[in-house]
Amino acid sequence: MKKLLYTICALFALHATAQQTPAPEQTGVYTIMNATAHIGNGDVIENSVIVIENGKITAIADATTVRMDIKGEKIDAYGMHVYPGIIAMNSTLGLVEVDAVNASDDEREIGTYNPHIRSIIAYNAESRVVESMRPNGVLIAQVVPRGGRISGKSSVVQLDAWNWEDAAIRTDDGIHINWPSSFSRSGSWRNPGPIEPSKNYDEQVTELTDFLNSAKAYSATPNPVGVNLKYAALKDAMNGDDNIYFHVDGEKGIRDVLTFVKANNVEKPVIVGGREGDKVAAELVAMNVPVLASRVHDLPAREDEDYDMPYKFPKLLADKGVMVALENSGSMERHQARNFPFYAGTVAGHGMDMEKALMMITLTPAKILGIDKDYGSLEQGKSATLFISRGNALDMRGNQLTRAFIDGRDISLNSHQTELYERYMNKYDAEIKR
Repeated sequence: MKKLLYTICALFALHATAQQTPAPEQTGVYTIMNATAHIGNGDVIENSVIVIENGKITAIADATTVRMDIKGEKIDAYGMHVYPGIIAMNSTLGLVEVDAVNASDDEREIGTYNPHIRSIIAYNAESRVVESMRPNGVLIAQVVPRGGRISGKSSVVQLDAWNWEDAAIRTDDGIHINWPSSFSRSGSWRNPGPIEPSKNYDEQVTELTDFLNSAKAYSATPNPVGVNLKYAALKDAMNGDDNIYFHVDGEKGIRDVLTFVKANNVEKPVIVGGREGDKVAAELVAMNVPVLASRVHDLPAREDEDYDMPYKFPKLLADKGVMVALENSGSMERHQARNFPFYAGTVAGHGMDMEKALMMITLTPAKILGIDKDYGSLEQGKSATLFISRGNALDMRGNQLTRAFIDGRDISLNSHQTELYERYMNKYDAEIKR
């Protein structure tokens, strides 16, 4: 009974403190002047002029070389920086609100093979966690289910919406497969044993392969006998219309995935995590397989690995020609997603060019998701999904947003965290003045 009361109170608190009202559709025109524009494709305009109209970027140019009439509201961003909206890849944003409250946890389904599960219909647009992403410039997210051998389908959302229908940018962009682990550690978390080859690895790979081959055969059959929802859900991915995301780490596991991809003519494979992927970079490049590199702010995967391997891993891949974006799965992943700009900043701090590091959280993710026609960079004709920062947005000290827009809508940058900040700053300011 006590547990039930706690759950009811928690749910009431979540409802009572829901996200603020989403911004209305753009009606006027905005002209951003004098900012340094980081295009997202590697280019920079030191003194830019950007015109936002009807939700689109209708003009972007160097203000020192192009004369342009100022339309609508002039936003003087002198000394500031403009960036495309940051994209949080492989996230569970909006699927869990409070881990300890089961009723707010909808990130996974029971069962092993769930390709028919769609994360988008479980997405909570009023999540307080989602709200806290925007003040750091994270404006778009790929929402991914977890669990099982095949978790289900992910979708792409913008982070200022009334409901999942309003939020959706692209629904069902791909299937997520958790490739069997080729190595495992015996013992417990208190007394871990040695890392050894998994005894059931070959059996698990065979089972997964048989399932996918059956789905492929089902999709190729004009009039299959009976309806199999799980097989049918894999049709677009097996036919090459959607991505297949293989969550896999380790050299052997990645090589086995590439063997499977080649044998089954998988057209749009993506490696997620990909630790030790630098050892098979040549094969990844030859097969045009992008990698969502595992969380940058993490510990080394092996005892004999360089202490800074997570920091420099994306650059190691990129230097060898692999298309790389950043992802964030792991402990406290929903709350940590606000750190995406700082992941890119850490990569830049370990040798990567700053603008190329920015691409790993903007244009490259957009290309992998198939939304780069409208998102991922500051270009004429694309969606006006961008933000203005006082300083370098990839640096914690400079990431101070003044304005942000999603599809031209002037969105709120307030959150529970900003309210607490203002409350206690006022408190301490009053004490200092005494």
